[in-house]
Amino acid sequence: MTEWKLAYQANCWGSLGGNAEGVTSITQLSYRTFGDIDRACAEIAEAGYIGVELFDGNLLDYKSADFRALLANNGLTLVATYSGANFIFDEILPEELARITRAADRAAELDAPHLVVGGGAKRFDGVRDTDYDKLGAALDRVKIIADDRNLTAHYHPHLSTIVEKPQEVHRIFDLTAIDFCPDTAHLAAAGGDPAQLIRELSDRISYIHLKGLQRDPFAFTPLDRGDVSTDVIINAMRETNYAGWVCTELDAWDEPLEGARASIDYLKQA
Repeated sequence: MTEWKLAYQANCWGSLGGNAEGVTSITQLSYRTFGDIDRACAEIAEAGYIGVELFDGNLLDYKSADFRALLANNGLTLVATYSGANFIFDEILPEELARITRAADRAAELDAPHLVVGGGAKRFDGVRDTDYDKLGAALDRVKIIADDRNLTAHYHPHLSTIVEKPQEVHRIFDLTAIDFCPDTAHLAAAGGDPAQLIRELSDRISYIHLKGLQRDPFAFTPLDRGDVSTDVIINAMRETNYAGWVCTELDAWDEPLEGARASIDYLKQA
């Protein structure tokens, strides 16, 4: 698959979570991999990838100069940082956007092309119809933050948010101008056809997360296994003349380097 530049998410090199301070201070909340990011970058490069994506919390742990040196030492490009928010609660939205702005600033300092966000909270008493309007408006504000820093902003539909199923995906992209970052495993797990969604929304896609899915027991997998055909997805990308970065992701794997190698070996032969 030489027509696309290949990146890898660093989240597999430790358990996933967030900053505890965020429980009492929204502006301090961020995604985080509790692991060795220096090791992650070295092994991502060793596996053969030329780009890396990081959670916002991990990226902000580094001074720009230090992370730039880490990238250079491993021959990597920072392709994106991933952040997120509730987005539907008016009072805390400025705090959430301030946090996303900090991540966007750091990504721009390091010449990353992309900013990815997930979110859209599910309320304890159920989803309200107006929540989609609030989410769409908030995502437009994220797009402005990104545009001002020469980043391309993307919304990443995610399990456990109000945008999971295909009809919800279409609904939100009718309400916002932000780009669509399809995560093929999340889309499939929610009952969607990732290849079909890529075809239907191809004009909104300039960054993609590829990930394998095992349905029972539920687990994310490298691209060479699982219950969702990556071949079909790659065909859809080619049919729609997709030309952006491809970021492979694997949330957890006993041997992260082995998982990274399995996916890139698959992609090189696809």
